[in-house]
Amino acid sequence: MIISKQLKKPQLVLIVDDQELNRDVLGMILEDDYELIYAGNGREAIEKIEEYKDKLSIVLLDLIMPEMDGFQVLAYVRGSDYLKNLPVIVLTAEKDAELRALEMGASDFITKPFDMHEVILARVERIIELSEGRQLISAAEHDSLTGLYSRDFFFEYAERICHYHPEWHMDAVVINIEQFHSVNALNGREFGDQVLKAIGDEILSFLKETIGIASRFESDRFDIYCLQMEDYHPLLERLQNRVDSLSNEASIRLRMGVRPWTEGIEPVLLFDQATAACSLVRRNYMRNLMVYDEEMRRKEILEQRLINDLKRAVEERELKVYYQPKYYIQADPPRLASAEALIRWVHPELGMISPGTFIPLFESNGQISIIDKYVWAEAVRQIAEWRDRLGFTLPVSVNLSRVDVFDPLLEERLLRLVEENGVERKLLKLEVTESAYTENGDRLIGVVDSLRKVGFEIEMDDFGAGYSSLNMLSSMPVDILKMDMLFIKNIEKNEKDFRMMQLVLDIARYLNVPVVAEGVETKKQLELLRNSNCDLVQGFYFSRPLPPEEFEKLIVRELDIIRGK
Repeated sequence: MIISKQLKKPQLVLIVDDQELNRDVLGMILEDDYELIYAGNGREAIEKIEEYKDKLSIVLLDLIMPEMDGFQVLAYVRGSDYLKNLPVIVLTAEKDAELRALEMGASDFITKPFDMHEVILARVERIIELSEGRQLISAAEHDSLTGLYSRDFFFEYAERICHYHPEWHMDAVVINIEQFHSVNALNGREFGDQVLKAIGDEILSFLKETIGIASRFESDRFDIYCLQMEDYHPLLERLQNRVDSLSNEASIRLRMGVRPWTEGIEPVLLFDQATAACSLVRRNYMRNLMVYDEEMRRKEILEQRLINDLKRAVEERELKVYYQPKYYIQADPPRLASAEALIRWVHPELGMISPGTFIPLFESNGQISIIDKYVWAEAVRQIAEWRDRLGFTLPVSVNLSRVDVFDPLLEERLLRLVEENGVERKLLKLEVTESAYTENGDRLIGVVDSLRKVGFEIEMDDFGAGYSSLNMLSSMPVDILKMDMLFIKNIEKNEKDFRMMQLVLDIARYLNVPVVAEGVETKKQLELLRNSNCDLVQGFYFSRPLPPEEFEKLIVRELDIIRGK
């Protein structure tokens, strides 16, 4: 934004000359544009500079004066930490003196006698503008709290280092404070600033011991671009010790990601990958440092490929919905009761991709809702097809993710799906993980309660993994509990696990809802669950997830049992 001279506050100019006539001439030239103060010798000049140091814009300094000459004043200004950036134009008729003054740090010179008024005015204006511009750049260049570079300047200098010093093998290091918002909330923003400044000071101290630069941005993230080291644990420990020394009461955890130098890779990409490594140790309290390696690189490339291919996968129907049966085991023989819809990705180049590869990826970037909607549509269509073609009505469970809960059109979408396919609402069962209830609280409960009121049934998935309190459970609107498979895994061999499984069933009876036991793989597990009055079972003992054409064989077999064949 350009501010006109009329609106700007007048700049203050100090004119230093032992000749009154020279002071008067310069004053006449500058008085319409600047506020002026005067000094008749070097000692008086220093007194004026100290008095007005926060207001001065420039000093016009005569070099040849009695008592203390201009060279001594210039040396005083340039030797002071808080005055060294004050612009000084020297006034002299001696060419040798001009050169010496410029070498000492003078900004420019004006030759005596002062007969070119427009030139003098233009030089003063130019030097002030350059000085103010440098001050603005300096303010933007550094983080005001820590003194480290700001992000944009950091990457500019990192690129220059990379370009002009390819022989330096520079690593990218990213440091983050675990849940820094909680540190601020519990201890106050002033303490949080102390933490940030302490880390910045320790990083600056570290940089004095090596070649490198550092930055602070995104509140609690620090980046270091430094000569390659074999082990960064000592640096992380050093920073952690500095933070720990601030308070015995506050618990603050630092984590670090490192991307070692690789020839030909630009700093921005190095730091992207160091950030990815740092993210992998978020909330991992067994590990606080991760080095980006070839395995991580392959994983990152694969994930980016999947993100890029998702839209095409939906359009080309590369996503395949499989169905895993659930059996009611209190009947003899067990009866096919329902199924769970599970997604698979048959990629044209990568082949079958496990949901364990792409589901967490799309959950983290928010695109899981794209997959959810695809599965809902396929499941409802399949329910209708089996009903119409085989005469068998099979309820199917589909996933309802955290992202879906915040979709204002969620209920409308689901209702439209079932109505367009002529499917009863209760046949599309919506699975929500227990952790989603505890994390999203009132919002999720409100959405789920509304869906139940219009006829959908809700299953709580992974029940037991989140350790919900009984008090919370009593307020959670659910129709079915799905017991986490970890409760089932060792019930044959471990008495404690068996008792835990029975406890979950007791809780379900208290809530008056049926239980689905996941991960059942052996006959012994089945018998223990049946004897403990578990209602429904899902797992490899009965069947792995199947494509629709194979699942139909289970339906046909069930129809044969019903017809007594």
